[in-house]
Amino acid sequence: MASAVLKVAVAGFSRCSRLTLMRAHSTTAPLRQGVPGSLWKLGRLNHIAIAVPDMEKATALYRDVLGATVSDKVPLPEHGVYTVFVELGNTKLELLHPLGEKSPIAGFLQKNKSGGMHHICIEVDDITAAIADLKAKNIRTLSAEPRIGAHGKPVMFLHPKDCDGVLVELEEA
Repeated sequence: MASAVLKVAVAGFSRCSRLTLMRAHSTTAPLRQGVPGSLWKLGRLNHIAIAVPDMEKATALYRDVLGATVSDKVPLPEHGVYTVFVELGNTKLELLHPLGEKSPIAGFLQKNKSGGMHHICIEVDDITAAIADLKAKNIRTLSAEPRIGAHGKPVMFLHPKDCDGVLVELEEA
C-alpha cells in the first residue's frame, strides 16, 4: 500500500528519480538500534546457527544442491563444536556439529535427532556494555564472561528463557 502511494506521489518524477526516492525509504537498509540512554547498540544479524547430525551431508546440501559458498570445517574445541559457514550475501548460516563428549550440540542433537535451528547471532558495538546493561535488566547469560567465538571476536550467549525461547548469541562487531 505504501509503495503504491509513494508511486502516485512521485508520478511527476523521472523513472530514475522514482527509484532513488523509493530506495531511500526502503526498510531493508541496515538498522542500528540502541536502547534509549544506552552505551551500546544492537547491530545486524550475523548468522543463524543450525545443529546438524551429519556435517558432510549438510555441507553438501548448501554447496552442491543450493550452490552456496561454504567454508572449510573448523574445529572449535573450546566451544565443543565443528563449524562450517554458509555465505548468503546478507548474512550467514553456521552449521554446527558436536566435537567431544561435552559438546552442547551433542545434547541438542539427542533431543532433536534431525538437527535444527540452534541459535541466532546478533552483532553489538560494545559487548561489555551490552552484557552489563542486560544483566541489570535481569537477562541471564550462559557464562560469566565473554569468550572468543568462531570469528575471533568476543561472544556471549543469552539464556533462551529470557529471550522468548530463542538462544541469542551476541558478538562484538
